[in-house]
Amino acid sequence: MARRPVRRRSASKSAQSSSVRASATPRDEREKIVAALLALLAEKPIEQIDFADIAQQAGVSLTQLRGEFVSKLAILAAHIKSIDRAVLAQDLSDMAEEPPRERLFDVLMRRLEAMASDRDAVRSLLRSARRNPPLALALNGLAVRSQQWMLAAAGISAAGPRGMVRAQGLALLFSSVLRVWVRDEDTGLARTMAALDRALARGQRFSGFLDDLCQIPARICRLRSRRRRRGDDAEESVAA
Repeated sequence: MARRPVRRRSASKSAQSSSVRASATPRDEREKIVAALLALLAEKPIEQIDFADIAQQAGVSLTQLRGEFVSKLAILAAHIKSIDRAVLAQDLSDMAEEPPRERLFDVLMRRLEAMASDRDAVRSLLRSARRNPPLALALNGLAVRSQQWMLAAAGISAAGPRGMVRAQGLALLFSSVLRVWVRDEDTGLARTMAALDRALARGQRFSGFLDDLCQIPARICRLRSRRRRRGDDAEESVAA
């Protein structure tokens, strides 16, 4: 009999806890799960993080975790999307008159600012990617998709084959800058900005080459069209 009050209090607490979990919105749960993975990445590599670790860190059940995400990469994709949205939500109208390279520099620096709290997690992912090619390939796919949005924010086309090459090049470029950023202890990020400026200069030269290369088929078509017209004119002269 003496245990009944204890049991009733325990049941009450359990019911209250269930009520809190039920009242939590899916977005709240997703954000907790994302934050949990990032916190764990700051402590150990992604290949050592289990779903149970994430659920425990986030304070959710494995059922809830599975209901929100299918994999650790899906959790990372959700976080990358949130960074994309944070950058895109900013007022970028003051850059409208700037050259494309300057606009892209500003967009990517804003992205790094939005990632300020993720430095340890990013450092961990970069280390894992160096020794895990499949992971590197998967992260590259996420990065390319993200950089398409960064190009759009900077007013640079990411459409078609040329746009995909640009996004891929920008993903590789940004990855090289991240390696500097994770070690840059300067509050003004001087080393990071210098690395980004150099990388964009290289990217601009490559983009110029790519634009010229993409114009070659159109030039060949115009040349062939002129030759056909000349041939038609010659035939008409002979017939006359």
